[in-house]
Amino acid sequence: VCVLGVCGGEFSILRSPQSVVFRDGSWPIPGERIPDVAALTMGFSVEEDLPWPGLAVGDLFHRPQATVLITVKGVDKLPVKGLSYPIENAVPFSLDSVANAIHTLFSEETPVVLQLAPSEERVYMVGKANAVFEDLSVTLRQLRNRLFQDNSILSSLPLNSLSRNNEVDLLFLSELQVLPDIASLLSRHKHLAKDHSPDLYSLELSGLEEVGKRYGEDSQQFKDASQILVDSLQKFADEMFNLYGGNAVVEVVAVKEFNSPLSRKTRSILQVSQSKENPYNLAYPYNYDYSVVFNIVLWMMIGLALAVIVISYNLWNMDPGYDSIIYRMTNQKIRMD
Repeated sequence: VCVLGVCGGEFSILRSPQSVVFRDGSWPIPGERIPDVAALTMGFSVEEDLPWPGLAVGDLFHRPQATVLITVKGVDKLPVKGLSYPIENAVPFSLDSVANAIHTLFSEETPVVLQLAPSEERVYMVGKANAVFEDLSVTLRQLRNRLFQDNSILSSLPLNSLSRNNEVDLLFLSELQVLPDIASLLSRHKHLAKDHSPDLYSLELSGLEEVGKRYGEDSQQFKDASQILVDSLQKFADEMFNLYGGNAVVEVVAVKEFNSPLSRKTRSILQVSQSKENPYNLAYPYNYDYSVVFNIVLWMMIGLALAVIVISYNLWNMDPGYDSIIYRMTNQKIRMD
């Protein structure tokens, strides 16, 4: 039960390595903090602390090699295997911050950064591994053609009440075709899963939402599509988990629809902050790395000061008779001999 805010959706963990610890509970996760969860599980820092009990402190020296986040629109929850948490305030989010961190820190290596929304024909790839996914179908026409090839999912999936002649059904199935295609391309280039750079996969699937609008959520088509989607997601999670040697996190975000942010509330907060707290429109001087930099400088200065004191004391009280030949030449006995 969500007490604070409005819960609309579910955040599920399909597969995760032992180094990433998710606690079993019904703690709601704010929708805007889902990218921070992905960043923290990969070992990246975030600007604000995440006071969410669902994510525990795991093994800091063994971070997952890949994070796979799949967003499914049109349904509040999916009967997937794994831990699930309610989403509080399901607002649109993006993993651009995580992608930028990977691209910045591992630009000289071969990280895989793939963000794909097939229904919107939106794709984002960065890094030296782009050539591997150049053959991936991303536009609606490419997906439609890919679906009618010999090795497509149409030959293996039980369509039940879904039809090959309906555009809505084909859109739903075309999105699912992307999942095995990604796993197949990665299996042919396993070196990408074995290098030292982390990988990021972000997929947005909205075909189920269109099926619900076309047939209704109580229809047999929607039930069959939901079951096909769950089976495809579970199979894709297992394949990606195995390709990365059990060192990958696979997450699913299911939302009925995203809540629009309250722009009026945002304007009122900005007006108050400018008029009272910051009347001159000056930049906020605090930096989130201030405490880290302060401790580094403080203890380094203390260590240097102690080193100078100890060295100076030992030099001042040094006995010339027990040191090198240079100091022993100043001894009066040696000079008389």
